[in-house]
Amino acid sequence: MADKPTVLFVCVHNAGRSQMAAGWLQHLAGDRIQVLSAGSAPADSINPAAVAAMAEEGVDISANQPKVLTTEAVQESDVVITMGCGDECPYFPGKRYEDWVLEDPAGQGIEAVRPIRDKIRTRVEELIASLS
Repeated sequence: MADKPTVLFVCVHNAGRSQMAAGWLQHLAGDRIQVLSAGSAPADSINPAAVAAMAEEGVDISANQPKVLTTEAVQESDVVITMGCGDECPYFPGKRYEDWVLEDPAGQGIEAVRPIRDKIRTRVEELIASLS
């Protein structure tokens, strides 16, 4: 793994879980880890409830845009974390893959998104510790 590892978060729409995870990782790790996120079928915009839930914790993801998952993004990543996108993520030997099973915040209000946000933070903290 490089001196500065690259982590890619992938979910279907790149509008909720993967955006919150990327926001947490950037917020908690600073410039020690390169952060990417993408979706197998990206939405037009980020889930407003995810933006609001992260803002409550002082993490601004409002300017982020969903991006399409590319083979290149997977190739340049040291760790690939999937969240409900199944087998749509390309596989390359030698990469660290994890599948985080988390409820999809799509179509849910902020009350339902807060516990998802908090679970993601815990997992991101564990991820940072494993990369340190």
